[in-house]
Amino acid sequence: MLFTRNDDSSTNSYVGREFFDRGQRRIMQSEGLNTLPGALARAAATYGGLIGIEDGSQRLCFVELKSLVDQTAAAFVASGIRVGDRIAIWGPNAASWIIAALGAQSAGAAIVPLNTRFKGREAGYILRRSGARMLCYSGRFLGIDFAGLLKDESLPELHELIELDSSAWANFLMRATPQTEVEVTTRLAKQRPEDLADVMFTSGTTGAPKGVMASHGQNVRVFSEWSSIIGLGPQDRYLIVNPFFHAFGYKAGWLSCLLTGATILPMAVFDAAEVIRRIAADRISVLPGPPTLFQSMLAHPSLDRASTSSLRLAVTGAANVPVSLIERMRDKLGFKTIVTGYGLTESTGTVSMCRPGDDPQTIAQSCGAPLPGVEVKVVDDAGRELPRGSEGELWVRGYNVMQGYLDDAEATAAAIDSEGWLHTGDIGTMDTHDYLRITDRKKDMFITGGFNCYPAEIESLISAHPAVAQVAVVGIADERLGEVAAAYVVLRPTVKLEPSDFIAWCRDNMTNYKVPRRVHFVDQLPTTASGKVQRYALRYTHDGARKA
Repeated sequence: MLFTRNDDSSTNSYVGREFFDRGQRRIMQSEGLNTLPGALARAAATYGGLIGIEDGSQRLCFVELKSLVDQTAAAFVASGIRVGDRIAIWGPNAASWIIAALGAQSAGAAIVPLNTRFKGREAGYILRRSGARMLCYSGRFLGIDFAGLLKDESLPELHELIELDSSAWANFLMRATPQTEVEVTTRLAKQRPEDLADVMFTSGTTGAPKGVMASHGQNVRVFSEWSSIIGLGPQDRYLIVNPFFHAFGYKAGWLSCLLTGATILPMAVFDAAEVIRRIAADRISVLPGPPTLFQSMLAHPSLDRASTSSLRLAVTGAANVPVSLIERMRDKLGFKTIVTGYGLTESTGTVSMCRPGDDPQTIAQSCGAPLPGVEVKVVDDAGRELPRGSEGELWVRGYNVMQGYLDDAEATAAAIDSEGWLHTGDIGTMDTHDYLRITDRKKDMFITGGFNCYPAEIESLISAHPAVAQVAVVGIADERLGEVAAAYVVLRPTVKLEPSDFIAWCRDNMTNYKVPRRVHFVDQLPTTASGKVQRYALRYTHDGARKA
């Protein structure tokens, strides 16, 4: 592995310059693989009759997928969609989600993915904020009537709602005409890498969600690099459990398959038993997901009776990934390659990645080196760059940094400075091998008796307890110390543990000010649909937690 640093190698700045398949990049550039519709066109030309999507009984080769997308784009044009409009998509992982998204982008629109867990008010806010003109939605999902949730919302710019996988969708496709097909061809010829591809709204756990804008060129370059590092290719069968409304399911998911010819197998709802069954039944080779996904699989009793020999690659990531989890994923699930990574919506989903061949400790305790061509530095509160090994805020600069927040110049200026550095708000370090380690987010930090406490660090320590399957730590109010740690613990199956014994173990294994003053044993931790623990929910829900 070759790295090139800035001239002053004593600083903590880094520019990734790894060797990559230059021949492949020349092909990508020469064939116009710099927009998502361009990626689809190349996939159809290169992989042709290979299966691109398997979704239940539906099987589409790449040529068939492109044909359906072209028809969908022509139908959008016939429905009055103009270049630069936005089309929202609200539904679980499915072939229809991908076809709607690529059809919208082929018509010159940007997509706005909506979280399937949203309530009407949350979805209504994003539909209004994005100015979406159309909404493609699933009729019902887990008993939820998406259209019904919007009945009390004022949506003056939303002209039409179309239900996916229904007769309404079939009727919508019939709007396509030879004239609108010609118009789609004209628009595609004029589409440029800098054109807007998607607006993805941040989770909004601290304030109203903001729309992150990413271009076609950013998406294609970031996930061409991502796919090259992990070795994704047409030999792979990729079970996508991560939701399509999240970059992990959309960009590191089906887009990466489109770029490399891998087969897309969408999964609408995570269920450990069903994932284990499908690994053997569908010969799954690639299974990315958050640590909670793999922890759930490893704890499930059906794993002992299942075959997972087809598994090749796992991609995961979090501030806290226990070394023991990486080892068990290799030993019990049979993964040949496991990598972790780090990214945020504002960085087109990815900043850094481990590399195949990294040892379990490196994979668990770091999130890899930056993508080729991406700069990272670690700074103090005054923005001064720190030496390697020092802890500070991570700043990122490069082609992966968002175009900005939609219609919010003030928030954009607060996030990206005049020199193009994205201030991530994440705390971490960079080692002498250029690998990053995330300590925590600034907003999650709490102070106990004058000492800064980072939940991820405490969680990492607690994860070494043999009885602990999962843990989340938050700060709660304390009259004497200001704030103290509270731990919410999911125990391993059939294990019992007394709170007093747990606290005593913590006192034996960590500095006193980090020791949780309270512990709650819970059946599960509240998570977002993408698998991230919702700390704010813990603060609101459990006894003794402070109000966020």
